[in-house]
Amino acid sequence: MGNQGRKAPRLVADRRYGKTTKAPAKGRSATAARKPAKPLRTQRKSGGGSGGGRGPVAWIKRLFRWILRLIWVVTWRVAAVLLLVTALAVAYVYAGLPDVRALLDGRARGSVTMLDREGDVFAWRGDQFGGVVTADTVSPDLRNAVLATEDKRFYSHFGLSPRGIASAIRINLSEGRGPLSGHGGSTITQQTAKLLCLGVEYDESEWESEADYVQDCRRGSLSRKAKEAIYAMAMEAKYSKNEILSIYLNRAYFGGGAFGVEAAAQRYFGVSAREVNAAQAAMLAGLLTAPTRLAPTTNLERSQARAATVLRLMNEQGYLTEAEEQAAQDNPATLSEAAEAQAGGYFADWVMDSGPELFTRDTTEDVIIQTTLDQRMQRAAEEALDWIFENKVSDGSEAQAAIVVMSADGAVRAMVGGRKSRVTGAFNRATMAKRQTGSAFKPFVYATALELGYEPNSMVVDEPYCLDITGSGRWCPDNYDNKFHGRVPLITALAESYNIPAVKVSESVGRDLVRRIASDFGIDNELADGPALALGASESTLLEMTGAYAGILNGGSSVTPYGLVELKLLGDDAPLMRKSGGIGERVIQQEAAQKLMGMMYEVVQSGTGARAKLPDRQAAGKTGTTQAARDAWFLGFTADYVTGVWMGYDDNTPLKGVTGGGLPADIWRETMVRVNEGVPVSDLPMIRVEPQPQVQQQPRTQTQPRQDRGNTINRMLKELLGPAHGGQ
Repeated sequence: MGNQGRKAPRLVADRRYGKTTKAPAKGRSATAARKPAKPLRTQRKSGGGSGGGRGPVAWIKRLFRWILRLIWVVTWRVAAVLLLVTALAVAYVYAGLPDVRALLDGRARGSVTMLDREGDVFAWRGDQFGGVVTADTVSPDLRNAVLATEDKRFYSHFGLSPRGIASAIRINLSEGRGPLSGHGGSTITQQTAKLLCLGVEYDESEWESEADYVQDCRRGSLSRKAKEAIYAMAMEAKYSKNEILSIYLNRAYFGGGAFGVEAAAQRYFGVSAREVNAAQAAMLAGLLTAPTRLAPTTNLERSQARAATVLRLMNEQGYLTEAEEQAAQDNPATLSEAAEAQAGGYFADWVMDSGPELFTRDTTEDVIIQTTLDQRMQRAAEEALDWIFENKVSDGSEAQAAIVVMSADGAVRAMVGGRKSRVTGAFNRATMAKRQTGSAFKPFVYATALELGYEPNSMVVDEPYCLDITGSGRWCPDNYDNKFHGRVPLITALAESYNIPAVKVSESVGRDLVRRIASDFGIDNELADGPALALGASESTLLEMTGAYAGILNGGSSVTPYGLVELKLLGDDAPLMRKSGGIGERVIQQEAAQKLMGMMYEVVQSGTGARAKLPDRQAAGKTGTTQAARDAWFLGFTADYVTGVWMGYDDNTPLKGVTGGGLPADIWRETMVRVNEGVPVSDLPMIRVEPQPQVQQQPRTQTQPRQDRGNTINRMLKELLGPAHGGQ
């Protein structure tokens, strides 16, 4: 047949509906092969059961997921914007940062270092800067102490320490403060940014004072913190870690006027920051917390206690072994001899006030000043004053005293301006207090007389004496002992400090001439016009009076007290100015001055100043006591030095039982005994005259009736012209 032996053709096209399904496997039932496929999605149950997709729980879940997605979208976009803004701000600050070398010394003014007559440092003023150091050149102990105290993660953070900030906020809140009040969690980089005042330099035209500028730099507001963080990150990008640490070490304040670790190391220990040991390094690092309060010159024990804490931190952080820490704890840092002495605070202040303003108070340079100060004599004056107040003045007394020691040419060797000697910027009673001089003025009355030809044994009558003062009425001076002594030689009148003879001599030679002689000797304050001039009615400072007495010792030439010998800039060899002496023009002839010295010698030998007599050498001087003992003076000299002493109350309260021949003479003696230790004995360059016996007559007391006794106007004048009643 036609189709026999051939396969029958398919009736349906193979690919019309796609690939055909394979035939069921052999052995599988036809029913199984035709089993319908499982539906792709199960039919949702009707109703609102808890497991359904349309219930409230599912709705809440969807809402929550939507909110989270929204927060995430907003947050990352805001964060991206903030990050971009921060990056731009950092880049802007970065572009304006100067070279690191320009940031190492940021003081607005310079420093003044003072040397004594031997060339040793004894005082510092201004903003001291010992020189540039780096993190690599300072002592490793010092670098490690600063890191352990201020920022132990300094080398690992990017300028900010989130962990430190979080810890600070936690501590502040736990202590009941605001999150940004108290602990700041600042890194060294942030502290350096603050020291740099975020790049804002001091401008006198924009700030009322430097203090206002500094206070603004230290504000702790949130906006200020944000700016500080940006500046810190810019610094981290611009400078290396060691450069940032170097800026910090050079600009940080360490108390005592010391800016930078080099100045502080020299100020407190007399060594370079490269040489400090662990104990000294710990003390310096400890000052960074509160430099003024913790300064060792303010309270050494408190500073040592803080240093002990720093040493423990150094041990905990691996900078010191147990043995090294213990060795440092057992041998705490102490001040250098110069720092411990704090010598000549009043003297240093006086040099700063009297020196050229451009190189002292307003200097922008680092200045070295050599002075006339003798530290041995300074200690002698301080010890003498302390001894008198401890042994001869009642406890609780608020009386004050001042001392000036100088050479005959006006070179000031020591100065004590009050009972507290280790001070800076205090009221200086030796240079600032203008007080009535009392009988301490009388030598200038007798100097005038001797210059005009009077002799020490010239006679003057001590008797009732009155003057009519135009516009004031009748004035009658009294003697301190309320007696008249008849005819007395001038030398005795001065030795016993009689008032009436002094007034008579002054009126005889002429008040104008007395006033001119005193002024030429250096008493520059306005001198009294009336007859009470002779009795010290005028005011003067102790420094002026001591300088005037120096003019007597040097043979009659005027003296300008001085303390500055040489001034030069740090690093320069040639001085900018030099002073060789303070002797000026001659005021009285040498012979007159030598005779006056002889008269003043009798004051100490047998007169009102007997308590000032020295055991081994000649001394001359004069006592002075004003009305009601409001001021008590003793001024005198040996062949080598002149010393003046004033005692009184700052508020003019009268001293109780004190005259110039009492406690002031005691202070003078104690000072001069110490000052002259080791000084060869020399006689005074005086012309000594033995006092002639005065004409004996029955002394009359001033309680006897006189023509003007009972005159109401006269009694009022006596009260107004108090120094007329002064004596010793």
